[in-house]
Amino acid sequence: MAARDHLIVGLDVPNIGEAEAIVRKLGPTVDHYKIGYQLAFAGGLEFARDLARDGKKIFLDMKLLDIDNTVASGVENIAKMGMTMLTLHAYPKAMRAAVEAARGSGLCLLGVTVLTSMDETDLIDAGYEYDPHTLVLRRAEQARRAGMGGIVCSAEEASEVRRVVGPDLAVVTPGIRPAGSDPGDQKRVMTPADAMRAGASHLVVARPIVRAPEPKEAALSILAEIESSI
Repeated sequence: MAARDHLIVGLDVPNIGEAEAIVRKLGPTVDHYKIGYQLAFAGGLEFARDLARDGKKIFLDMKLLDIDNTVASGVENIAKMGMTMLTLHAYPKAMRAAVEAARGSGLCLLGVTVLTSMDETDLIDAGYEYDPHTLVLRRAEQARRAGMGGIVCSAEEASEVRRVVGPDLAVVTPGIRPAGSDPGDQKRVMTPADAMRAGASHLVVARPIVRAPEPKEAALSILAEIESSI
């Protein structure tokens, strides 16, 4: 994989106009984009189809979780859209239903373990008995057994998750921040080079690129850091 195969730019912007402007500015520098709730509910799903038709890889970050039939139906339609990756919360029943629905489609299903904005206090407040580290590893093993294509986790957990899931599954790490940048609302962050060395296969970077005065220059800097680590 080349350096740019490891970088996913999060189009975490409020409207299609801003997203289109970022894609134009980045041009061929970036091949892979993430579209989440914010943009999806502002016309982002059709935009995702357009980008896919233009040859871009799209990571649709929907974090699905529902009854088995509903998850399966959603996954079937998302696969038909030409998406590359799709997230769902790493609950065993939901993952098994999604894997069966995506079979033969080429859609890479990613299990979300613990959100990088959450720490141990947040999990206690939500009623979980596990600390973030333990819960991440438990869900990673469940995702591997379910036949998922990969895991979403903090880069802090990437090395141990890699040992759990083996060499072939994707390990996708949000919360990536170049040295000296503002972590924002992320509580578990890591630099691009450190995340790659820890075992991440894909780095999701949003604000450090899309809010930079020169997004292309910011992306090239991160790509250079990735290149130095592979």
